[in-house]
Amino acid sequence: MPPRRPRGESIIPMINVVFLLLIFFLLTSQIAPSTPFEVTTPEGGASELRAEARDVLYVSASGDLAWNEARGDAVWQAIALAAPEQAVEIRADAATPAVIVAAHLKRLREIAPEGARLVVSGG
Repeated sequence: MPPRRPRGESIIPMINVVFLLLIFFLLTSQIAPSTPFEVTTPEGGASELRAEARDVLYVSASGDLAWNEARGDAVWQAIALAAPEQAVEIRADAATPAVIVAAHLKRLREIAPEGARLVVSGG
């Protein structure tokens, strides 16, 4: 009978650890929701973009509104019902007229307890 070769270390425990880590990161990670339409924020001074913000009012270049699942004028009622605990972020397209953005800021100030923050790109 030929001599047996020594068995190497088993790789199965390492595979188990890798799968456990993969499952852990999948369960604890937060998938960012996609934007309802393409928004190119205007450039500004010091900016603090927060990926974890959930209460974001999107304003397209044509003036369309989106907040969570609400679209159009329904966003105002949805914001009022949700009563967000932190300031609602406005991500308006750079091509959106300032008059429209100012009107939205004023309306948010009236219905959101914490007001609003206008998000711009760092320039």
